[in-house]
Formats: sequence, C-alpha cells, structure tokens
Amino acid sequence: MKIELIQTNYGKSRVRVVKVKRDGDYHDMKEFFVNVQLEGNFEKVHTDGDNTGLLSTDAMKNTVYALAKNHDLNSIEEFGLFLSQHFLDNTDNVEHVTVEIQESLWRRIKMSDGSYHNHSFVSAGNEKRICLVERTAEDVYVSSGIQDLLIMKTTGSEFWGFLREQYTTLPDTKDRIFETSVKATWDYLTEEGIDYNANYAKVRQSLLEVFATHQSLSVQHTIYEIGKTVLESCADIDEISFSMPNKHCLLINLGVFGMENNNEIFVPTDEPHGLIEAVIGREILDNE
Repeated sequence: MKIELIQTNYGKSRVRVVKVKRDGDYHDMKEFFVNVQLEGNFEKVHTDGDNTGLLSTDAMKNTVYALAKNHDLNSIEEFGLFLSQHFLDNTDNVEHVTVEIQESLWRRIKMSDGSYHNHSFVSAGNEKRICLVERTAEDVYVSSGIQDLLIMKTTGSEFWGFLREQYTTLPDTKDRIFETSVKATWDYLTEEGIDYNANYAKVRQSLLEVFATHQSLSVQHTIYEIGKTVLESCADIDEISFSMPNKHCLLINLGVFGMENNNEIFVPTDEPHGLIEAVIGREILDNE
C-alpha cells in the first residue's frame, strides 16, 4: 500500500494590527486581522521532518507588521495584493499564497458642533470589511466583502403562499419584522485599476437602500434585488454572493393578559434561524 500526501498548506492566523497614520494632530487609524496560508513543495517537511526552506509562521507574522509599516494601507485589498506578492517572490518553494484580511471598522467621533474629532474614534460594532487575495505565479484573484452587517426593518416585509404540508405551522403574514446579519462577498471582472474603496462604499450603500425600500416577499426576493442593483451600478463587479440568516422576531401573545398586541411587542430569537444564500452574476441579468 502506497501512502501519499495529497494536499498541504500552512500559515499564520489572526495577526492583529493597528496602524495609525499621523498628519500633525489629524490621525487616520485602521485595525485589522490577517490570515496567511502558503502552499507549495513542502512534502519532505511532512514525510521526513526536513524543515529546509520552510518559512516559519513567526516570520510570516513579522512580515505582516513590517509590510504594514511600509504600505499606505489605502485599502485592505491593496495591502493583501502587496503581501501576497511579497510571499510569492521571496519564498522559493511557495506556489500559492492566500491572504485573508478582516478589518474592524471605526468611525471618527462627531462633536456637538457637527465637526469630527481629529484623533478619536468610536467602534462601528460587529460589522467588518473583509477581503480574500489568492496569488500564483500565473494568476491573482481578489474578492471583497462585508460581514456581520446587522440590519432590521419593522415593516415592508411579507411571507405568504409558501408550501403547506403536514408539518407546516407557520402562518402567512403580510407584515413582519425583517432582521438579518449580512455577509456579502463580490468578485471583480479584472484586478487592474480597481478602486476598492469606491466599490465597497457603493455596494454597502446599495445594500442598505434596497433593504430599506424594497417591498420584500421573502429574504430570497430581497437578496436578488440587492444583487441586481449592485451589478447594475458597479461595472467592476462580476458576481456577488450573499449569506443572510433570517433572525426572527416573534409576536408575543398578550391576549392571555386581556391585552391586544398590534405588532408592537416581540421576542427576538437568534436560534434556530433560517439561512438563505445566493450568488447573483451578470449572466442572470443578461438573460432577463
């Protein structure tokens, strides 16, 4: 019997960085986590314990810090491209580099006079900006995204006409709370000349505006409308993927207390939840 090593990769995860860019009293700040994974000719490391040519994960961590110092960090995508190119160029036996970056978002504090403070920030909550960069000697792939964007609207959402069978108890509704935590990732038609910040801002704003104004007949219905709007307004984007749990707010029965509940009092529940996912691409639009 022959034993073979089918696939291997290794790297450093959750390298946490805060970078402050100072212009006198005015500061910009970014906080992010970096995951680096390398693939290549590492068979002897596994089979023979031969670490010759193996870049330590500690060195990967240090590389993230050093390159963050020398990069302007205009966007996490640009830093991911810079970082992946460094590992590919400077490590002989590496054939495939994957860099994932998750940015924790901070907003400048707004003062009572309407101005924004020069060097003080408030957390934007759980929402993250994310990107994935994969690079080989022949090709590079970039994906951008939003994660843990918690949104809710208290009307403008329906769900009715669905399949009914022996285990169905859910009633039809023409007016319900719609709450979800969005993960959206998008791929680009090219990696040349992309304004990653502008695309991120446009996708996020489109997502929020469609969610707020769309008369939703299901989570699926709203996902498609968001994706369609994004692709119509962002020429650089090839396709966009969504993962949106349906976080239920259940109407409480106040009748036992002799009270009416006119869609006012609910209990929010995180589990179990529906999970709706979809990918919308330009081919869908072209076939309409």
